Amino acid sequence: MTFSLDTPLVDALGEKLAKSLARAFEMTTVGDLVGHYPRRYAKRGDLTPIRELPIGQPATIVAEVKSAQSRPMRQRRGTLLEVVIGDGVGEMSLTFFGQAWREKELVPGARGVFSGKVGAYRDQLQFSHPDYQLFDDEEAARESAEEYAERPLPFYPATATLPTWKLQSIIAALLDQLGDVPDPVTDDMRAELKVMSAREALEKVHRPRTDAEVHRARHTLRVHEALVMQTALLQQRQAVNELPATPRAAQRGGLLEVFDSSLPYDLTPDQQTVGGRISEDLVAGAPMNRLVQGEVGSGKTLVALRAMLQVAESGGQSALIAPTEVLAGQHLRSIAKMLGPSLQAELMPTLLTGQMPAADRRRAALRVASGQARIVVGTHALLSDKTTFADLGLVVVDEQHRFGVEQRETLRAKGRNPHVVVLTATPIPRTVAMTVFGDLDVSTIRTMPAGRAGIETFVAPIAEKPGWFARVWQRASEEVQKGHQVFVVCAAIDADQAAGTAVVDDVEIDELPGDPEEERRGPRYGVTQVAETLSRDPATAALRIRALHGRMPGEEKDAIMRAFAGGDIDVIVATTVIEVGVDVPNASAMIILDADRFGVSQLHQLRGRVGRGGVPGLCLLVTEALEGTPARERVDAVAATLDGFELAEVDLELRGEGDVLGGSQSGSRSSLRLLRVIKDASLIEKARGLAERVLSEDPTLAAHPGLAAILDARIGTEERAALRKN
Repeated sequence: MTFSLDTPLVDALGEKLAKSLARAFEMTTVGDLVGHYPRRYAKRGDLTPIRELPIGQPATIVAEVKSAQSRPMRQRRGTLLEVVIGDGVGEMSLTFFGQAWREKELVPGARGVFSGKVGAYRDQLQFSHPDYQLFDDEEAARESAEEYAERPLPFYPATATLPTWKLQSIIAALLDQLGDVPDPVTDDMRAELKVMSAREALEKVHRPRTDAEVHRARHTLRVHEALVMQTALLQQRQAVNELPATPRAAQRGGLLEVFDSSLPYDLTPDQQTVGGRISEDLVAGAPMNRLVQGEVGSGKTLVALRAMLQVAESGGQSALIAPTEVLAGQHLRSIAKMLGPSLQAELMPTLLTGQMPAADRRRAALRVASGQARIVVGTHALLSDKTTFADLGLVVVDEQHRFGVEQRETLRAKGRNPHVVVLTATPIPRTVAMTVFGDLDVSTIRTMPAGRAGIETFVAPIAEKPGWFARVWQRASEEVQKGHQVFVVCAAIDADQAAGTAVVDDVEIDELPGDPEEERRGPRYGVTQVAETLSRDPATAALRIRALHGRMPGEEKDAIMRAFAGGDIDVIVATTVIEVGVDVPNASAMIILDADRFGVSQLHQLRGRVGRGGVPGLCLLVTEALEGTPARERVDAVAATLDGFELAEVDLELRGEGDVLGGSQSGSRSSLRLLRVIKDASLIEKARGLAERVLSEDPTLAAHPGLAAILDARIGTEERAALRKN
């Protein structure tokens, strides 16, 4: 029987094994299983005389069977087969449990190659359950042994019930019955790219005879993944460009021109460039899909507001969706302040969140539905079935990574192919942008507005220097005495919860690989404990201190932030609810406790809350992580530079890439298995160019049936939906 990649595993392997593979690895087809590539390769070991075999190491030898004897085991049921082999100088034993049938082939005088991990029992060297292959003559045995010893041995991601050797055996059996495999590259492209055929690459990645075959096979499969992904993204961009959209042109003397003339400062060069691109996109006949990335405080909100004004000139509405109540309220106040009284009255910027009083929410929803509110700012409440728009022309998504594709698509569906701008203050490495957001146009704001005083960052390693902890609070007090304000950020609301499990905020802490002991103990400092401690500490007791976290009602959170922004609070002790967008120019110090429990990008975001006005910023990263640990590396990396784009690269290297199309991007398993967006940057760029060429010459992929077939199979319906919704 011949299998294809689409053959269900239940048909190929039977129900029991198919269920095990589905449970362990979410595999359902032959393609899923043969796409389960080895994570590493090892050598069976150089040929070594028996007397020189290293205990505990893998080894391969040529030897002759001297004797074989099976006997019942004493402690349990079954038989034990003991075989003695020799190489003419030394001898060792082989042991097999419950495999007495091997005695029929391991007869005295049989010669072959034996490979296993060297052990010792009663002062005699031993292989337990070794691999072996018997031969007819010694010359063939020795030649085969040398080849066998050098042949890479694949090790697979495995489980206790499906160990690597079992996966190797199952995959080998399937490869023997696997028919033709769709190839994403044509013969001409294969010669140009110097890659194997798809069928050969699968064979060699699982059953290589040399290291060179491993490298060529893996390179071929990486090329395939890059080409398939870039083609899918470009197809999606092509599909969006074919949708009709309402052009939103700015008028001479219109709202945008009035707004620009009222600004007390000039736009930065990058704001002008990105704003110009967005303005051009808005008058095109297809929906804009643009990602705008820029450092914290680089003026992305101003760029988005100018786009909203251009849309408003034609009577269209804009919706800005933010991840938290605090940030939504902050955005509304910031937008209203920038607009001024006259434009406010005309555009009626409106806040719509889930925690608003019912009467206020109804009034806001009515203004949105009637079209009175041409600028709407909100949280998930904007996604509600009860929220309707009169003419939604622009969707602005703030901090894209906080929203799943389903949520973004729900908001887009409330208009007729509205334009979309995605804002992120988390700089994205270029190859990640090309791979994850390849269907979006990417714009970057690097230049910062004039008048920024800058930020100094220091690590306070209190495990090594406990005395520095007291100094941290002294510095906080000194900043307040200068007339400034201080942020204190904790990784949890309450660090004393039962079983040592800290309650984190409504905004999740990054999931980070770390020391298991650290993970078990939970965050050391919680908002509740720190606020209480500071109110009693002589260095800070006189200060006006308030706590802020995600479990508070929206009105209370908003009132506290208003008071802090107004200068009525000296120190605010908060969770990451203040991570993004909170703008208090008088805040000069950011103290982050348990800093090692945050990701690189998150620390950089938090640091960006200070040094925003003319006041110099100070960021203190308090950590108990020891020097040389991965946790400490993250903290030290943030202290070493203010360049968010450099930190984005560091973050990717430290954290690993994870699924490029998985998780928040698609909600399904990633189709990228070998491709690494940093390591394979040049390959991805080459694949991008190749995909552009293919689609320009053959938009329907009629001349590239292999590529079309793999796109349909590998980029499944869920992932295609995810790509559409980006």
